[in-house]
Amino acid sequence: MAVSDKVLYFQRKVLAYYKKNKRSLPWRKTTDPYALLLSEIMLQQTQVDRVVGYYEKWLRKWPTIQKLAKASRVEVLKAWLGLGYNNRAKNLHQTAEIISEKYKGGVLKAMEHYKELPGIGPYTATAVQIFAANKDLVTVDTNIRRILIHEFKLNEKISDKELWELAEKCLPKGKSREWHNALMDYGATLLTARKTGIKPKTQQSKFEGSDRQIRAKIIREIVGRKRAPFDSLLELADNDKPRLEKILKKMVEERLLKKIGRIYVLSEH
Repeated sequence: MAVSDKVLYFQRKVLAYYKKNKRSLPWRKTTDPYALLLSEIMLQQTQVDRVVGYYEKWLRKWPTIQKLAKASRVEVLKAWLGLGYNNRAKNLHQTAEIISEKYKGGVLKAMEHYKELPGIGPYTATAVQIFAANKDLVTVDTNIRRILIHEFKLNEKISDKELWELAEKCLPKGKSREWHNALMDYGATLLTARKTGIKPKTQQSKFEGSDRQIRAKIIREIVGRKRAPFDSLLELADNDKPRLEKILKKMVEERLLKKIGRIYVLSEH
């Protein structure tokens, strides 16, 4: 079977599966670049079921990127509580400020200059352009990587460059939005990691007892109290002073927190 025939067969199989099994997700009912940017950031390392409620509530509170840009950092982190990886919220807020000021709210234009935007990488920037404008671009996430490796019987050590080249050959022109949604569902509901045995390139570390868990507790504590002295945060780290100092130092460096003497508050910038 020629490569082109393999690709055609692959396209038909994935699209036929999608037609019968497509998931109804709120971000698939819009082409608003801001709403799609929000969904992409929320979906990073987070289960779809957990994201839906946060996504809908967020858009009711901040329906445009300009409204988000005007929000306070405390409000933003408070709305994010429970989703984890709080840097995503901080970066999204900063990105909203940049897009509102420099690009006059033009999210799609800003995605073409994603390197200027904190927390936005090539995958997210491309995904927003695909789902908002149906641009003939490709992007390869964990799901799509697994699908390509399985369907084309590739070595798991294949380079990203080779995978993206294959993804470009497989793209049905003019159907980028539908195609990528189909691939997402094909990988999430049929060709799962468990079923294929294909492991992601990077695996999420255990949350329980991790620094990530302590960071989340610190944010929750400071959001609730507006400020917290070092000693009151100690129990969140099981009274491990060196560990807490290291975590807080990193959070200050990341501009999530600001240190005033022995008091910690959320950073506004």
